[in-house]
Amino acid sequence: MRGKAPKGRREIGGSVGRVTSAKTRLPVWLALLGSGIAGALVAVQSRINGGLSNELGNGYVTAAVSFGSGLILIAAALLVSGRARAGLRRVRAEVRSGHLPRWALTGGLFGAFFVLSQGLIATTLGLALFAVGIVAGQVLGGLLIDRIGLGPGGRVGLTAQRLIGTALAIVAVAVSVYADLAAPAGLTSQIWLILVPVAVGAGVAFQSAVNGLVRSAAYSATTATFVSFLVGAAVLIGAAAISVTTSGWPTVWPTEPWYYFGGVLGVIFIALAALLVRTAGVLLLSMSNVAGQLLASVAVEAALPLAGGVTTVLLAATGVALLAVVIAAIPSRR
Repeated sequence: MRGKAPKGRREIGGSVGRVTSAKTRLPVWLALLGSGIAGALVAVQSRINGGLSNELGNGYVTAAVSFGSGLILIAAALLVSGRARAGLRRVRAEVRSGHLPRWALTGGLFGAFFVLSQGLIATTLGLALFAVGIVAGQVLGGLLIDRIGLGPGGRVGLTAQRLIGTALAIVAVAVSVYADLAAPAGLTSQIWLILVPVAVGAGVAFQSAVNGLVRSAAYSATTATFVSFLVGAAVLIGAAAISVTTSGWPTVWPTEPWYYFGGVLGVIFIALAALLVRTAGVLLLSMSNVAGQLLASVAVEAALPLAGGVTTVLLAATGVALLAVVIAAIPSRR
């Protein structure tokens, strides 16, 4: 039987999730700042996982290592936190009662796709171009999810600023592949390849929304992060096992410890997103996240390039994408 919700909580959409009262909300600017920092960490994670994939020669094993290490870390945090363990029991009860839909537990699946694409796609596109594709996907996904009202903050109406920001994000992707239009051989491969991070970015926006629902049901960002990593790790370990049976186990593993920090950064990102999504909304959370991600991606690609380094076209695409973030974020200041 479902107990009474603590004072100050209300249901969203009848049964999808809950949020705390407005008095407990973080300031929007603080939520956006935290999300921007998380985005910068994602860019570093992409570089780490892309580098590890190059070293191992297997993107599936790389993704499993990243998610697996993150799962170990968040599982340890769950064991030492009574609130997080209680949150896990609440989530189980909410799912059984039907108040939290089962699809809200699938956020880790899209996180798995994101980490997998870091090892398989970022190494080919380069970190900056990969980030631009993620931007477009997150912006489009965030706009749609806010409009439908899937996130814990409920439905957010469309505004001219949000629509313009979304359009500019799409323009940023078009600018990023412009240099390849003159090369027939690279046209098809590059255009189709950039669609992968666009789709993955939309999945990341969905992941932030449903993880926010789990966090609202559990009263714990740690619990939401654990559920996400558990689902994602199960998928990636299975994919890695299939890959190893066909191509063999990597024979050389890098000794530099930083290659194995991707999971730690993933834990921080998912926990922050689950914590902040109700305050900022899915679209604005995605916008501030990709702003930090773009700036860090350009800096990291310039210092430690994965593929081709930073070009004038990529700088232009990054500038357009950042402009999209600024314009779409204008309503949050009213």
